[in-house]
Amino acid sequence: MNRKTYWLVLSTFALLACQAPGSDGKTAKNDEEDKAPEPVPVEIASVGRGNVNAVYVGTASLEADGEAQVKAKVGGELIRLLVEEGDVVKAGQALAKIDDSRLRLELVRAKANVDKVSQDYQRNIELHAKGLLPAGVFEGLRYDVDSLKATYELTRLELSYTTIRAPISGVISQRSIKAGNNINIGESAFTITDLEPLLAYLYVPEQDFQKLQAKQRVDLLVDALPGKPFVGSIARVSPVVDPATGTFKVTIEVNDDSAVLKPGMFGRIAIVYDTFEDAVLLPRGAVVESDGQPSVFIAEGDKARQQVIVTGHVSGQNIQVLEGLDGNEKVIVIGQNGLKDNGLIKVVGGADTTDMSHTASETAVAQATE
Repeated sequence: MNRKTYWLVLSTFALLACQAPGSDGKTAKNDEEDKAPEPVPVEIASVGRGNVNAVYVGTASLEADGEAQVKAKVGGELIRLLVEEGDVVKAGQALAKIDDSRLRLELVRAKANVDKVSQDYQRNIELHAKGLLPAGVFEGLRYDVDSLKATYELTRLELSYTTIRAPISGVISQRSIKAGNNINIGESAFTITDLEPLLAYLYVPEQDFQKLQAKQRVDLLVDALPGKPFVGSIARVSPVVDPATGTFKVTIEVNDDSAVLKPGMFGRIAIVYDTFEDAVLLPRGAVVESDGQPSVFIAEGDKARQQVIVTGHVSGQNIQVLEGLDGNEKVIVIGQNGLKDNGLIKVVGGADTTDMSHTASETAVAQATE
């Protein structure tokens, strides 16, 4: 076989191999395109109606409304402590005792001086009346009596200060003195904190000025006591906006009959300022972002239709829908992130109804914890 014949036979075999069944790449590609896409497994939930609360949420630390620094008004040795940190005291109650020996002696001396001068004054009244005593001498005696009486009263007042007393009712939050030590005038002895009510200060942006007002209910959670809600109210709203921060101050009172709240605890605060009845609500997890707009996928048979919506307030695990839904749809809550408009779906689970019942307190507390 010559070389020309050899190459002719080899080319013929190569052409037949390319035309063999299953060897056409274009045909295989067309087979893949003709294959139907697999439906996406999803779970659904029903859109419903219910009440939704407009809630302002913030954080603040609790503070005591009343607090007093108790300071020594006289100096001396502290001979007895009558209370300890954590003790509840009433206004006027004795807290500690300073040695009063010196002041008692001074009081006795002051009383003796008053008595002596008072007797001299009484003896000279008659002489003054008869003109036998110059007016200047008599007036000097009267002034001496008044001066010594003032000294006596001042000494008696200082003697009373040797018993350190509570200026307000509350709890001893700090003790700064020790028995046996000498304390000076003006030295801090105790700190008394009034725990009822406790206050929280919110600094709210000025755009929310019209939403909050006095006597509105406040729901509170503190990190130190998880799962235990507390109720308070707005005590007052500052009538001015701070131009430096663009905020106004809202003062909240929290009453705690159980006495478990303490100043300094970090609180999460929720204030319901409006309620919308019979609102269209859907699970928050159903909402996806599409070109910067919220949307949902609605299950319609074996397909999912994407619907752009306008959302409103959040109510627990649900969100208010202002536009886009009428409340009768079934929306996809799991599997929607991989869907496209009019994509095939296969419903594999989901509740028929969504619980839309939330009280104002439950909604507020739920949002405050997030």
